[in-house]
Amino acid sequence: MLLNFAIIGCGSIAERHAKQIGLCGGILIACCDIDKAKAENFALKHLIRYYQSAEEMLYNENNVAVVAICSPNGLHYKHSILALAAEKHVVCEKPMALYVDHCQKMIDLAFNKQRKLFMVMQNRFNPPVMELKKIIDNNLLGSIYNVHLSCFWNRDANYYKESSWKGTKELDGGVLYTQFSHFIDILLWLFGAVETVQSIIDNFKHPGIEIEDSGVIILKFTNKILCTINYSVNAYNKNYEGSLTVIGENGIIKVGGQYLNKLEFCNINNYIPAILENGSEENNYGNYTGSMSNHHLVYENVMNVFNNKADIATTGAEGLKTVELIRKIYQTA
Repeated sequence: MLLNFAIIGCGSIAERHAKQIGLCGGILIACCDIDKAKAENFALKHLIRYYQSAEEMLYNENNVAVVAICSPNGLHYKHSILALAAEKHVVCEKPMALYVDHCQKMIDLAFNKQRKLFMVMQNRFNPPVMELKKIIDNNLLGSIYNVHLSCFWNRDANYYKESSWKGTKELDGGVLYTQFSHFIDILLWLFGAVETVQSIIDNFKHPGIEIEDSGVIILKFTNKILCTINYSVNAYNKNYEGSLTVIGENGIIKVGGQYLNKLEFCNINNYIPAILENGSEENNYGNYTGSMSNHHLVYENVMNVFNNKADIATTGAEGLKTVELIRKIYQTA
């Protein structure tokens, strides 16, 4: 099935979507951004039509089947609702939205309009993360006692100056939404629901922003697993680490690197560590890097859902759970 796509938001991540739409066999035909220069330059590069209004684009582009939402965090809800109301399928960048009720309204409208709603959580596809998922699902660790997540990246003052929405409560929301929602999603995907949340957040190095730059979190899952999360965007000069250590009855395993992209340690009874294929390169945005560029696997899933009746890799319900936990963390802080 040939699918026509459009993109809302022509910033850095939109280039990743545009590339993968073409590689997966889709056809990108339109884009929009309130910044005319951004929209026009993006359209000229990809030989597509551009608009400054999402409403205008959705009204005029009747042949669009799927809309990729690449706008700032705080606009994901608005733009997803517009696209779903226009009876388009939606691929929504992380985070799904900034509020739980907004997520639920997106899910409800997708259901009522019989449209597909895909969440972009591409770090699930990292080979060591997928291997860890198999280990847990097959109960190779036995009872899991403790989980420790470390997220130490670098986002300097220039990062927050390059776009007016970054660092604001209204459109950014916080570090857990913009930088580390992938990691929160993986915790929920691997270990289930959370029953207790305690957290402390602070801003040490970025006086010009409205959000935190560091935090310490304690979680207790409903299955009694204890989890600590330490995160910061104050790592000196560059990203340092994104790692997950799991301590269980039958062993210990650490998935590390900067983006949960390396199997750093594994000692599990009666288990020989698999030889894993190399993962994708990290997303490179010039002055800084982000999570792994597995968007090709996200779009492979999109095409498989339509062509082969596959399941959606990350559903709206899962996107909602991530937002729900992030909200609880900020509320307890």
